[in-house]
Amino acid sequence: MPVATAVPTDDQSVSKNGKDVAEKWPLWKLILMALPQLSVQVLWCFIGPNSASYMRHLGMGNALATLNNVAGPLTGFFTGPIVGATSDSLTSSFGRRRPVILAGLISTWVAGMLFASSEHFLPKGQAVYFAAPMYWIMDVTINILQTPHRALVADLASEEQQLPMQVVFVFMMAIGNFLAFSIMKAFNPPVDHMFQLMLGICALNTFCVGVQFMVARETPLKRDPNAPKQSACAPVMDVIGAVKSSPKLLYHLAAVQCLVWIGNTAWNLYAGQWFGNSVFQGDENAPKNSHRYHLYEVGIDYFTYGGQGKAGLQLISSLVIIWILLKTTIRPRLVYAPCIYIGAVVSILAAGVVGHNGTFAIVCMVISVMPETGSFAVPFGLVATLNKRAEEEGKQVSTALQMALLNCCVTVGQQICTMVLAGIEGKMSLEAALPCVFILAAAAQVLGGTGALFLDDRPPTDASDESTKDEDSETGNAESSEEHTDSRSE
Repeated sequence: MPVATAVPTDDQSVSKNGKDVAEKWPLWKLILMALPQLSVQVLWCFIGPNSASYMRHLGMGNALATLNNVAGPLTGFFTGPIVGATSDSLTSSFGRRRPVILAGLISTWVAGMLFASSEHFLPKGQAVYFAAPMYWIMDVTINILQTPHRALVADLASEEQQLPMQVVFVFMMAIGNFLAFSIMKAFNPPVDHMFQLMLGICALNTFCVGVQFMVARETPLKRDPNAPKQSACAPVMDVIGAVKSSPKLLYHLAAVQCLVWIGNTAWNLYAGQWFGNSVFQGDENAPKNSHRYHLYEVGIDYFTYGGQGKAGLQLISSLVIIWILLKTTIRPRLVYAPCIYIGAVVSILAAGVVGHNGTFAIVCMVISVMPETGSFAVPFGLVATLNKRAEEEGKQVSTALQMALLNCCVTVGQQICTMVLAGIEGKMSLEAALPCVFILAAAAQVLGGTGALFLDDRPPTDASDESTKDEDSETGNAESSEEHTDSRSE
């Protein structure tokens, strides 16, 4: 990893007793810097459930259209850590994070508009061959765009602001989810308006990034002139080095995140099919005027209502979590674990109790957001706090890279859930297979919640108090030994 040092500006630090003291950013400015997370979430929430439908709209077969959805998790697994490592070591005069965000925004505009407009400049039978690879490229560009956002805020927030700001990110995501589900209800079906919707969502991302850039001021990194030059493989080697040198807490969080997201993926990717095919026993491939097709439409309508309610609860629960973390002494693990257990309970209900009750299904879907709210708030906040503490001690930190590694574990959970469901579907019908994935979700989240209970989330004062006690004990022993020696000499 290259040797680089921060070059403070007059706006960002002052000198006190020969040491640089970072500027204390007000919370409202940090919230504005987190605004792009809202627009990125709109993009993910819109693309996720509609990509397969759009591929079928262009002529792709059902199985291939569904398989094409692995693009997000697979590209995110590799792109996130490399982008994080690049961002951590970037020595641009504009800072470490903003150049990467700008590159991601521009490339998302290009890839997104080409993907959404493929049917307008290519025949229907040929457009799919262009749109499918462009979808994979777009997933890469969105990962480039979103990876530095949390790290930028973590760089500028103080230690006590780290956890609350990660909860603010969840707050932004909740608004983004609600907006995306509202768009889906307003433009029905969304695949018939893909170009217009993609144009509007890219414009929204541009606006949010513009607000972020107007507020944020980064301290550039200056490379040590005596440091060896970086090779082209430096970001990859940085990833390997960060994995080896990461604290045990990161590994623990990684395992918990993977388990939690096995459950979250069951709801985020397959709840729509569960409503349409299992709860209401509809069929999207039935003739459009048939009873089964109408049942599927009703199921998807219930699904969008559930999605809006889910976003609303995510908004409320994120505020409750931030209040608990700010105003009480309850440790983060004791907030995170109950959120995960709640998700396990509703997954069990979805698998064995809901049946064909649409209202009960909506209630379960709404409450299923609790593990996701916790997974985006507490783990990233703990990593940010840990790195801020290490930075103040003069240690080298890789905030963006470590947050990207946590996101990698999210993609692993997504892949596990998808592959297991695909295996189940090979043995039984879609209608019968979908409830089974919620059994998997419940089991994974029970294990994840138990793992979260044992997280080492002690506050810095605990560690410093123990260190002080050890030093006092050693000093006392030394003084006692000296007194004993003096008495023997007399």
